[in-house]
Amino acid sequence: MSRRYLFTSESVTEGHPDKICDQLSDTILDALLTQDSNSRVAAEVVVNTGLVLVTGEISSNATVNYVSLIRKKIAEIGYTDPTNNGFSADSCSVLIALDEQSADIAQGVDQAFETREADSQESWDTIGAGDQGIMFGFACNETPEYMPLPISVAHRISRQLSVVRKNQVLPYLGPDGKTQVTVAYEDGRPVGIDTILISTQHTETIDTITDPAAVQDRIKEDLWAKVVMPVFADLSVQPDDKTRFLVNPTGKFVIGGPQGDSGLTGRKIIVDTYGGYSRHGGGAFSGKDPTKVDRSAAYACRYAAKNIVAAGLAEKCEVQLSYAIGVARPVSIFVDTFGTGRVDETVLLELVQKHFELRPAGIIHTFDLQRLPALQDGCFYQNVAAYGHFGRPDLELPWEKTDKADLLKDAASQSLAGIGA
Repeated sequence: MSRRYLFTSESVTEGHPDKICDQLSDTILDALLTQDSNSRVAAEVVVNTGLVLVTGEISSNATVNYVSLIRKKIAEIGYTDPTNNGFSADSCSVLIALDEQSADIAQGVDQAFETREADSQESWDTIGAGDQGIMFGFACNETPEYMPLPISVAHRISRQLSVVRKNQVLPYLGPDGKTQVTVAYEDGRPVGIDTILISTQHTETIDTITDPAAVQDRIKEDLWAKVVMPVFADLSVQPDDKTRFLVNPTGKFVIGGPQGDSGLTGRKIIVDTYGGYSRHGGGAFSGKDPTKVDRSAAYACRYAAKNIVAAGLAEKCEVQLSYAIGVARPVSIFVDTFGTGRVDETVLLELVQKHFELRPAGIIHTFDLQRLPALQDGCFYQNVAAYGHFGRPDLELPWEKTDKADLLKDAASQSLAGIGA
């Protein structure tokens, strides 16, 4: 019997209070790693009306003017006018309360990094994970970027909101916004767009329009033409006359950003990953240097899962890793294809173990995670802190490559041939 159901994912724009915090945390990380690639960083940020608080633990030889760095990033996001937003790059208070990283936590990582030969694979077994934890990576063939359709479209709409705001196509939009997309599925395949919801900050009036209802009508018309429809250009599933389109359902959204709600680093982890379509280990990414497996191992899981799907070995694939603090090799590895695998999952598990580097130091080396900010003019992690860490066609991310797909396809064929023999 055919099964039909709805699934929903959400995204937020870069001006959302929580996303401001994620970006500020990763802007700090970028600055520190650019000067000192061995920096140990766990930077947390809180924002509220007129306030930015930076806290956490940092050990680094870098010299950073945190206040100047934070003000510059806030202005880049779009908060430059305190009369409109109640929060401005030039007028907000910036408080810095940072400690050194705990020696008990660092000892499983630092000593090995300090004594290892550069890029020595033999030493990678001596470089333990920066913490315990579980991480998930996922991929599916629903979109060109191998992401679930609901979160892919939600992110696309959020990014487009930023584009039309910054390019002055829709200059009345504010930095804060949220999107939500509900997709209709039949037997596990997306077949339609049920609902699109956009809540976006805006000015009280637009041009000469002052009536609140007329303002919302104008916004809805503009968003459909300039934001929604352009993001579906390369997708086979499209909105139709049955698709519900909701815009600012409360009637207006003038007060936004940190004036409307406080923000906190790591409070949008589902937005950062797969929109709830796949599992999440619970750890946030932003503000953490690559020795923290919450971040680096989640990237490795995505890399493995995406290459399995790109190789045609499954329509959906989820990879889970777990680590113990100070121990290099994963405690466990799990592969699940949700019944879509074209080879047995035990074969896929063997392929992941053989062809993907899963030790923290090996992951860092494979993706060059410590040097990427310096290689990209001091701006790398802050770019993935908004609009998702995965499935980013607008960015070149090393964990998004499908360079192992052919290798996996050949290896799976050889494994199956061996079983048959």
